[in-house]
Amino acid sequence: MKSVCADVVIDLQFGDCGKGKVVHCLAAERAYTHVMRFNGGSNAGHTIYHKGKKFVTHLVPAGVFHGVRSVVAGGCVVDVDKLLQEIRGLEKLGIPASELVRVAANAHIATRKHVAEEENEQKIGTTRTGNGPAYRDKHARTGRRAHDDSRLSHLLTDPYLELWGSDEGSYVLMEGAQGFGLDVDWGDYPYVSSSNCTVAGAVNAGIPPQNVMEIVGVAKPYVTYVGTKKFSGDHPGLTEIQRVGQEFGATTGRPRQCNWLHLPLLAMAANVNGVNKLIMNKTDVLEAVGEFRAYTDDKVDLISFSSIERFKGFVENYMFSKCPSIADGEIIWSSSPEKI
Repeated sequence: MKSVCADVVIDLQFGDCGKGKVVHCLAAERAYTHVMRFNGGSNAGHTIYHKGKKFVTHLVPAGVFHGVRSVVAGGCVVDVDKLLQEIRGLEKLGIPASELVRVAANAHIATRKHVAEEENEQKIGTTRTGNGPAYRDKHARTGRRAHDDSRLSHLLTDPYLELWGSDEGSYVLMEGAQGFGLDVDWGDYPYVSSSNCTVAGAVNAGIPPQNVMEIVGVAKPYVTYVGTKKFSGDHPGLTEIQRVGQEFGATTGRPRQCNWLHLPLLAMAANVNGVNKLIMNKTDVLEAVGEFRAYTDDKVDLISFSSIERFKGFVENYMFSKCPSIADGEIIWSSSPEKI
């Protein structure tokens, strides 16, 4: 039996940074045997542009667009109706999702009862998809797993054999959901998601820590957040960023609050996850708006820059000086997903 190795794609902010775009591109470029979604549920949404068409996925990993086996891992919670509906929708558009998608038998189910429980949730501002109650029941050891739902019988897989059952070994792209700022341990509790959004979640899916190769952190040159806490700044440029960047939730359509890039939080997320490649998406939005600003401490010291070049140079110098793993890696400045 050969070994299992993996690359990991994670969001370093509050979600909505373009992880789907990055996973879609990597799955096309590299010979992965699997793409595996390792956390979250139907509360997440990836916006993907494939062969000129726009797709929004919620539970199905992005490997399906390139014929790669796509697994929903045990760290996820699954709304069965939504998953099956998503698979059928992809099939109608010519994507062979039913052949490629598999669900780990130890993934948990987000039931109708869980969804109903979150229906009127207002304190946190969740997507009201039942994820929080489903994770609560998982850790209370009262939940239902995927192998308990007969509707998933044709999609079930053993998570260990899926990765370790081949004599040829496995090369896996681990696809994260949400973001570091929403991690249940590292985020601004209680305004967080209910799962682990870090590399730890990917490792827990069955990848030996020493076999994690490339850790790709995805961010934007500004920050966005969907939820009830006060997050947005007051500068009119932030309203323009929201408009130009089309900052509305892929799952709910809710407007995302916008603020300037917070460099200390970005560095913390990169260090905790050991990021060795940083991708800054939607740089074109800042260029279109013409405002370039960043915080270098706890939202007090806001620095303005006269050009995108000066902004990029400052960000790169800051991240290289604060993050050893990135200092040995690289920073890539990219555009909005629809521009690729």
